[in-house]
Amino acid sequence: MLMTPTLEKLKQLRFEGMFHALKEQQESQQAQALSFEERLGLLVDREIVERENRQLQTRLRQATLRQKACIQDIDYSLPRHLDTTLMQALYSCRWIKEHLNVIFTGPTGVGKSFIACALGHQACVQGFRVRYSRLSVLLQQMVLAQGDGTYFKKMQQLAKTDLIILDDWGLTVLSAQERQILLELFEDRHQRASTIITAQVPQSEWHTIIGDPTLADAILDRIVHNAYHIPLKGESIRKKMSPLNNQTD
Repeated sequence: MLMTPTLEKLKQLRFEGMFHALKEQQESQQAQALSFEERLGLLVDREIVERENRQLQTRLRQATLRQKACIQDIDYSLPRHLDTTLMQALYSCRWIKEHLNVIFTGPTGVGKSFIACALGHQACVQGFRVRYSRLSVLLQQMVLAQGDGTYFKKMQQLAKTDLIILDDWGLTVLSAQERQILLELFEDRHQRASTIITAQVPQSEWHTIIGDPTLADAILDRIVHNAYHIPLKGESIRKKMSPLNNQTD
């Protein structure tokens, strides 16, 4: 049977998985010995796998995770008081389905961003839409969006994102405009989507950083009461791994 027209049609239909699998079957004596139903099943399985892989790569690209991290890379031997049982529960991503939040606090360098990105990667693997951003960068983008007329569209996109990772929370005191943006963001996402926050500043100081007591109460009410709180301790991992610290006289 002449397979070239069939291969061309598969490519035209963008059935890349079936296209490659059929070519491989043509060159395999073992595949030739299979029944039609078995060969067709293998073609369909290959198409599904390749589509899922492409979709995953798209989700990871759109997530713009700061670090290439996955849950298997998290080092529990480091002395930073990371709760293994809780982290295992978070790997399931059930908390995203339940629209809960996660808050990592602790000194710089203890791995807050890395762990957050690992959870973001896991969420992408499980089919969730993820977006990573430093808080300051996101707020700058939204301020600009208010000026160029794209604010409403961008806010809608953020509201529909299953998981947002806000890194470096609370490095500077917020302006009145930034406070209002945060309130609108969390109002849109409250009990509809999940957020991971990483912060060097303890939660006891967040009211001061947000600035306005009334808006601070409104913003934090939508974040902290339905969040897993994970305080990390210890010395900076980056400092320990620096080649300058491993030099000998």
